[in-house]
Amino acid sequence: MLKSKTFLKKTRAGGVMKIVREHYLRDDIGCGAPGCATCGGAHEGPALEPQPQDPASSLCPQPHYLLPDTNVLLHQIVSAWRPGTWASVASSLRLPGSLETYVEQEQGENANDRNDRAIRVAAKWYNEHLKKMSADNQLQVIFITNDRKNKEKAIEEGIPAFTCEEYVKSLTANPELIDRLACLSEEENEIESGKIIFSEHLPLSKLQQGIKSGTYLQGTFRASRENYLEATVWIHGDNEENKEVILQGLKHLNRAIHEDIVAVELLAKSQWVAPSSVVLHDEGQNEEDVEKEEERERMLKTAVSEKMLKPTGRVVGIIKRNWRPYCGMLSKSDIKESRRHLFTPADKRIPRIRIETRQASTLEGRRIIVAIDGWPRNSRYPNGHFVRNLGDVGEKETETEVLLLEHDVPHQPFSQAVLSFLPKMPWSITEKDMKNREDLRHLCICSVDPPGCTDIDDALHCRELENGNLEVGVHIADVSHFIRPGNALDQESARRGTTVYLCEKRIDMVPELLSSNLCSLKCDVDRLAFSCIWEMNHNAEILKTKFTKSVINSKASLTYAEAQLRIDSANMNDDITTSLRGLNKLAKILKKGRIEKGALTLSSPEVRFHMDSETHDPIDLQTKELRETNSMVEEFMLLANISVAKKIHEEFSEHALLRKHPAPPPSNYEILVKAARSRNLEIKTDTAKSLAESLDRAESPTFPYLNTLLRILATRCMMQAVYFCSGMDNDFYHYGLASPIYTHFTSPIRRYADVIVHRLLAVAVGADCTYPELTDKHKLADICKNLNFRHKMAQYAQRASVAFHTQLFFKSKGIVSEEAYILFVRKNAIVVLIPKYGLEGTVFFEEKDKSNPQLIYDDEIPSLKIEDTVFHVFDKVKVKIMLDSSNLQHQKIRMSLVEPQIPGISIPTDTSNMDLNGPKKKKMKLGK
Repeated sequence: MLKSKTFLKKTRAGGVMKIVREHYLRDDIGCGAPGCATCGGAHEGPALEPQPQDPASSLCPQPHYLLPDTNVLLHQIVSAWRPGTWASVASSLRLPGSLETYVEQEQGENANDRNDRAIRVAAKWYNEHLKKMSADNQLQVIFITNDRKNKEKAIEEGIPAFTCEEYVKSLTANPELIDRLACLSEEENEIESGKIIFSEHLPLSKLQQGIKSGTYLQGTFRASRENYLEATVWIHGDNEENKEVILQGLKHLNRAIHEDIVAVELLAKSQWVAPSSVVLHDEGQNEEDVEKEEERERMLKTAVSEKMLKPTGRVVGIIKRNWRPYCGMLSKSDIKESRRHLFTPADKRIPRIRIETRQASTLEGRRIIVAIDGWPRNSRYPNGHFVRNLGDVGEKETETEVLLLEHDVPHQPFSQAVLSFLPKMPWSITEKDMKNREDLRHLCICSVDPPGCTDIDDALHCRELENGNLEVGVHIADVSHFIRPGNALDQESARRGTTVYLCEKRIDMVPELLSSNLCSLKCDVDRLAFSCIWEMNHNAEILKTKFTKSVINSKASLTYAEAQLRIDSANMNDDITTSLRGLNKLAKILKKGRIEKGALTLSSPEVRFHMDSETHDPIDLQTKELRETNSMVEEFMLLANISVAKKIHEEFSEHALLRKHPAPPPSNYEILVKAARSRNLEIKTDTAKSLAESLDRAESPTFPYLNTLLRILATRCMMQAVYFCSGMDNDFYHYGLASPIYTHFTSPIRRYADVIVHRLLAVAVGADCTYPELTDKHKLADICKNLNFRHKMAQYAQRASVAFHTQLFFKSKGIVSEEAYILFVRKNAIVVLIPKYGLEGTVFFEEKDKSNPQLIYDDEIPSLKIEDTVFHVFDKVKVKIMLDSSNLQHQKIRMSLVEPQIPGISIPTDTSNMDLNGPKKKKMKLGK
């Protein structure tokens, strides 16, 4: 049946347009109930259960289906109700296009009222229809709504209806589900008679008007990890004058949560502040005790020069909430029998969340997930509800799950739909595979990787040609041969974006059959590759470049150490070793040339754990040793990426997927320049080349580690490198590499960006055909946005994994004393780096409930004076390292000053009687 609506619309030009909207109504949509004689058992989509599980509801004892309204589903969807606990949901089965349940909007009726009536009509139809199935049929459809008027009308119409809370409370067999109910409104869960703390958020319409007029600025709210009373808002658009706005104090933060899109109002210049140097963590004050917060806020204010002041503002409204379920732990209330408790998130940028639960005793000491429901004006903390129990705190499986969830790393097993697109085993190269492919199995190709690497992306070769020149090849796994555009395997790879490497675990971007087998360029097996081959002279100057799909057979899978031994050994002169020596010689020339052009050589301490073979606990922690062979492989990967970038941009000027590294703003370098000046060194930062040359000159014969520290600090000044589509940007420059163009081609097993680049290159060289999405710059821009997010989250997850395993290491090692260097000085602390472990930590000089020394902080030098001792950046100190388990919410590596000796501050060398696990334990044995 066809229904149509006709109406007239005035156009911008002043004409009149007739618009006809047609609505097709079907009479062949089954009810979904198996065995229904009326519908003949026909149904589309998922069917209802023949006999719903008895949910043991005191309100509805007979078997029933549930039909929740839209708002109930939206509010409760994050609560992750367990399958089998709730009755089947029938709402999706009677479609709006059904002849019997279609409802037209009546005159004077708004859209919400029309939708409410449509759901009631569907509920009534179901109940009448189910009665026809059999005379003794007791099945019912229960309507769930939190709208009071909608519920009253449903009951008047003879439809069984309850609120979500009424129904959940009636489930006597599952009382714990009450904890998972979301609060209906911010006002509903306000603290009784609590005084107003925050100003009201302006409505969206006023915010939009204010942003349009320039009264307010729109941006992303970024909370500080180090100071819970401070945040920054990164302003959207081209507002160069106020790209970043500082917020200080609870009232100015005004209930915004990390990653929310907010509207801010700039304060008068007389109220602008400098970023605080105080490290402050929320210690869970009483909700009424806001005066203490105001006292702490006064600590943030420091007398600074006018040039240090930054644009400062306050949040006036929330444009978009970006809440997610949060992992963390319950801080059980001290009040006996209390159902109201505080939840402490694992992410320090998220405020504590107030929840109600009857399971506090069970959940104490466990990692749980909580969702935020709202944040009333008179509550110090937001309200939320319990979602899920993850397991005991400190257990490796639980903590790994937490860090993956917290960093939004997709880690579920690959679905059957994805796995169905993998090649059938046993797999071998066919004649069809060899089409448009060069046979390079005769070449002496080898791979060089870290020990234990199974996902080998790249392999290399170098040989002398008859004309005296050199042929150098970079051969990359041909992943795009196995992952075809648009299928489920491609979609899942695109969603994951990258492989995530944790200390003990690898979360693959593609299924293991590809990552560790068919795509991995292991030795002595034929593998499909995409090769970039250059003809070079002995000065590493490129004479010719060729790109070809190929088949290779690697002659050796070497570690960096094994390759280095071959190069250095006078007794080895086989083809593989000769190839490696040729590659290494050329790599040194290439690196020298890059550095002369202004490429940066920065430093970042990387650590490697040695695991116990049985317990898999870390038994040793060392900084990674870098050899010439690491640099050798890196140089040829960089060269291949640059060569491919040029090629795909030549062919697809608007659709090339490239990677750029923006130059940091001058303000980023302030800490580096000041730190160098404190050592009578000058660092120039006007160009990458001048920075590189300054760093090369910054040597001290009496302090050889100084140059490494400066390079570590320079790394902190850098911007994040990002993927982008060439047709959506004009600035291609890669600052760190001093390259006008760059992309990622060399790691398609672990980076989806490289898969897209392989597809572009394959089309460019006639080895594969294109598809619509590949030449759609808007779709490519969306892919880049997801890839940038996934890469950033992968980095954070890897760091969190290192931090957790470092805690495990020091838990077994006990207390150790090591030399360290100061990286940063704060108003009440110093941040130090311990070279032996590549470990960074904070030494605090103020403690709660203790008399604290006089601290004099100078931001200009920068320095921190304690009593008669002055600390500068790069000063050498000695610290004690220990695992502080006194706060289970955030177990952490604690560092205390040993040297220089400051009375009342430095701890004695003998710390055998120190209590590290809180007030309950009287003694702790070292190494336990």
